[in-house]
Order: sequence, then C-alpha cells, then structure tokens
Amino acid sequence: MAFKDLFSGTSLAYARFRPSYPDALFDWLASAAPARNVAVDVGAGSGQATAALAARFARVIAVDPSAAQLANAPARERVTYRQGSAEATTVDAASTDLLVAAQALHWFAAEPFFNEARRIVRPGGVLAVWCYAVAAITPHIDALVHELYEQVLGAYWEPERRLVETGYATVRFPFPEMEVPSFEMRLTWTLEQLVGYLGTWSALQRYLRERGDNPLEAMFPRIEAAWGRAPVREVRWPLAVRAFLPCR
Repeated sequence: MAFKDLFSGTSLAYARFRPSYPDALFDWLASAAPARNVAVDVGAGSGQATAALAARFARVIAVDPSAAQLANAPARERVTYRQGSAEATTVDAASTDLLVAAQALHWFAAEPFFNEARRIVRPGGVLAVWCYAVAAITPHIDALVHELYEQVLGAYWEPERRLVETGYATVRFPFPEMEVPSFEMRLTWTLEQLVGYLGTWSALQRYLRERGDNPLEAMFPRIEAAWGRAPVREVRWPLAVRAFLPCR
C-alpha cells in the first residue's frame, strides 16, 4: 500500500487542533508494558501520543512518513523522531516494550505492519492501537457535524476510514488480545477549536482539492448558531482501544 500523504498540507492545523488523549490511557499502557525503557509510536504525525509516552518511558521513537508532520512535532527530551513507515521502522529487533499506533492503523499495510511488530516488540511487549470517530457535543451541534461528515463529505472519505468507524473491530490481528479498560477523550473547546479540528478532516481536504470551495465555510453560520453564546463546550470522543501481545 503506497503512503497516502493526506495531512502534510495541513500539518500546522493538525498539530494545533487534533485532540489529545487521556492520561489514564497512557498510565494503563505503561502498566501493561513489561518495562518502561522503549516505546515506539508509529504514524506519529505531529506527536499527539508521543509526548505522553515520553513522560512514562525512558526513550520514545516516533516514526511518521511525513516530513511536514514531523517538522511540527515539538522537540522533547527522550524523544527521537524518524521519517519512515510503520511497516519498516528501522527500530532494533526485540527492543520495544510498547508499540502504539494512535488514529493511524487504518493507513498501514496490515501484514507488513504485523511482521514489523513481531520483529521489534520484545517478548512480553505490548502492541496497542486506538482510534476515535465523530465527537459528541450537543444534539444540535452533533447533527450538523454528522451532516458534514456523511451527507457532504461522505464520498470524499478514503475507504480506510470505514475501519475507524467500526473502532478497528473488523481488523483481524494474528496476536493474542488483551482486555482493555474503557477510555474516553474529554476536552473543553471553543467554537474556533471545533472548526479548526473539522478543517483537518482528510475528506474535507480532498473536497477542497477536487472542487475548490469549502463546505465547512458554507456550514459555519449554522454551526455557530447551534453553538450559541457559550464561550466553551465539552467535547467527547469514545476511544476504541485494542491491545495485543505480538511476542509471548
């Protein structure tokens, strides 16, 4: 599968507006790993998961195919950024306590990625993947966001997006699976942050390239009216997390 570089053109917005993951998730991952020496974040983008891993592991290697994404990832102690693929990380064999893919698995070639996980994860090490779909705010706002997602942009989503919509439930992993607690992202956002986040959607970027006009701009007055006078609102995303033991 060739790398689909859907986010380099919006890498600054991606770094600014993509939501962060809950601390509880990373606390659980650190407790599940056999040690806290090396964590590898593949499809790392601009480092949404990398920073939290660096707070818990002695060394983090963040790998992404996009140089533009990595350029917008903040420099951090204990973090090494590498331009590369999830299927060929150049990480040392049997060196990794925790391998993660945050909102990225659907872009990987499955079998080569599984083979790479077998190669780099140490015995007893953990592979964890997770994703989130559409946020929940209020019924009125949610209806407009779903209208944008399905009716306006439905034909512009890449086919891989269907894997996210099912929470990776349809992906067949060749590894023993672990029990995982439930996790949810909760953020307090302004209207500007919501609109900025919607603007990072890959389907919207494809729509812009192919048609030239911005459907989010056309919908903004309706979203603004639904948002109302509240300066901020709580935004929630259920996280679909799956974890495995590639090398027992």
